[in-house]
Amino acid sequence: MTPQQASAAAYDICKLAPIVPVLVVHDVAHARPLAEALIAGGLPALEVTLRTDVALDVIAEMAKVEGGVVGAGTLLTPDDVKRAVDAGAKFGVSPGATDRLLQAAEDMDLPMLPGAATASEAMRLLERGYDMLKFFPAESSGGAPALKSLASPLPQIRFCPTGGVSPANAESYLSLPNVVCAGGSWVAPDALVRQGDWAAITELARAASKLGR
Repeated sequence: MTPQQASAAAYDICKLAPIVPVLVVHDVAHARPLAEALIAGGLPALEVTLRTDVALDVIAEMAKVEGGVVGAGTLLTPDDVKRAVDAGAKFGVSPGATDRLLQAAEDMDLPMLPGAATASEAMRLLERGYDMLKFFPAESSGGAPALKSLASPLPQIRFCPTGGVSPANAESYLSLPNVVCAGGSWVAPDALVRQGDWAAITELARAASKLGR
């Protein structure tokens, strides 16, 4: 997969809904009902971060749920890419980008959403062929005003801001011409996941699915 193909595939996934849930799952038993609740609420693209010991097993379980597109977040190394693909991830997300990481994803045909926080980082990724990027960490990197400033000199680059995005500020991001979607963790609060309150999570997802529209 070429960088251009990888980025185009990531763009198609980002277009599925205005919010991509960023998930930190601690119990494999929660994987399927959580995925079902979010998909039922209109959020089919799910990012499972590799921040827990069971993350790969969670991806494998969520990949079985009909109607979802499950990806792996916090990819840092080529080994992370291989393990994510083996688990069934359909896309990858990284906080930043290295040549080795991107090459591994391209070699394994994994669509990637690489992270960038500055114009130079974004330009470097564009030079390689990536025009759909993760803006991270969004709020601490200047938030929506910073992304708006990047739109004029780099109109060909599109973003998924992640990091500090909430219901209170999501619209300010989604209203920008260079934002396709945003990543957010509020649609799956840890307390609701631990309680197994899937109906409440579906309602949060349903509200998030209407943002920016």
